[in-house]
Amino acid sequence: MIEKFDNKAIYLDTAPLIYYLEENPAYFSVLKTLFQKNENGDFTFYTSSITLTEILTLPFKLGNKKIIEQYEHYLLKAPSINLINVNPSIAKLAAKFRSEYGFKLPDAVHVATAMEVRVDYFLTNDLELDRVKGLKVITLTNV
Repeated sequence: MIEKFDNKAIYLDTAPLIYYLEENPAYFSVLKTLFQKNENGDFTFYTSSITLTEILTLPFKLGNKKIIEQYEHYLLKAPSINLINVNPSIAKLAAKFRSEYGFKLPDAVHVATAMEVRVDYFLTNDLELDRVKGLKVITLTNV
């Protein structure tokens, strides 16, 4: 299944990124393969700038400066991840998704960003996002 990502644009939701960075035993093996293929240039990862907010929240709460610096460095400096800032077009589309699907703001922004960038697949563990027409959602259990 991973080979279907070759030469594609993949939206990276926050949960898979956290699972990878924290080496979550349930998903690390498949994520390690995905991130290696991404770093080799087999496909491109995109994510929203709000991913930074989401991945840093717990380390800030715990006061873990080392993890904050590691996560920030990884997300901001990794050449294989394109961090997309929220712009007015994404904000408007996110409002539409909140209205239509009842998504919380972060999920709506992630979906809107993915649609704005026109990714081929949306990698997540949030099955609820599969309701969005035109969004090809791939969960970690289906990779």
